[in-house]
Amino acid sequence: MSATEPGTPAPSATADREIVIFRVVDAPRELVFESFTEVRHLSRWWGPDGFTTTTRAFEFRVGGAWDFVMHGPDGTDYQEWISWTELTPPERIEFLHGESRDDPNAFESVLTFEPDGASTRIVMRTVFPTRELRDEAVEKYHAIEGGRQTLSNLAAYVTEIVRKGAEG
Repeated sequence: MSATEPGTPAPSATADREIVIFRVVDAPRELVFESFTEVRHLSRWWGPDGFTTTTRAFEFRVGGAWDFVMHGPDGTDYQEWISWTELTPPERIEFLHGESRDDPNAFESVLTFEPDGASTRIVMRTVFPTRELRDEAVEKYHAIEGGRQTLSNLAAYVTEIVRKGAEG
């Protein structure tokens, strides 16, 4: 089973533990990057379709954290914790993502933002500690589809900002 979308970059040494999802977003790179840096943006688009997010704490800096709860459409709450490990505006964001600060099953994600004409190509590469944890995320939590939906929600959000800016 492959957990990588067709057309993504060549597999790495961690390919059996990773998920790679990409999307071209019809907005400038700086705006797409900024949509990850402030709660006022994240709370509008973060998560798969039907999910909402409640932030408990947010500090966007290396070593800072985002402590939040994702509320599923079925009423299930998912405690989440992201710790930012590398930030290179507006090109790259790296973070550790788990259920809590010391989650032994936390996974690493790297987001890259590349100009694509007037658009931005975002690549989200997630590496799990084990292949089994990757497979569980794919099979039990539908991580690939959820990631695609999340990037689709991001695209819709920033495209609306661009549209409103053009009208204003």
